[in-house]
Amino acid sequence: MKWERVTGREQIAAVAALAREIWMRHYVPIIGAAQVEYMLEKFQSAEAIARQIAEEGCEYYLVPDAGYLALVPDRAENRMLLSKIYVREEMRGTGLGRAMVEFAEKRCAELGCGRLWLTVNRNNAGSIAFYERMGFRKARMAVTDIGGGFVMDDWWMEKAVPAAG
Repeated sequence: MKWERVTGREQIAAVAALAREIWMRHYVPIIGAAQVEYMLEKFQSAEAIARQIAEEGCEYYLVPDAGYLALVPDRAENRMLLSKIYVREEMRGTGLGRAMVEFAEKRCAELGCGRLWLTVNRNNAGSIAFYERMGFRKARMAVTDIGGGFVMDDWWMEKAVPAAG
């Protein structure tokens, strides 16, 4: 499996294209097309991804033509946000999602963060089940106003990550 740290315009464009493909297939039935379009523009457009990398300390990693993830370390809080983890539909069940979580755990430990956390839509049963299999536990509900008349209705899930040894 080839992992690429996303830094350049071509990689950013590849992530944005994957985001559009994955989100349109997976999230329209859960949150509707209007919210998916809004969220893609706000959070997963090439411009938004470039800003997250340059200004927010977000680390994007791409597995070309298969999926991507994004991590946001927060050393002050001793935790890391698994901000994004998306796998193309035809790549699900291949072990890629598990490898991505393991990669995130390793990066979390390397940076000295003791907890890995994420948010997942409360109606996204398949993803919730996957995260629970990976050792995440529901910590609390989180409803976040994201503008445009939309909210994210999520579970905050987290797991402890042992220190790198």
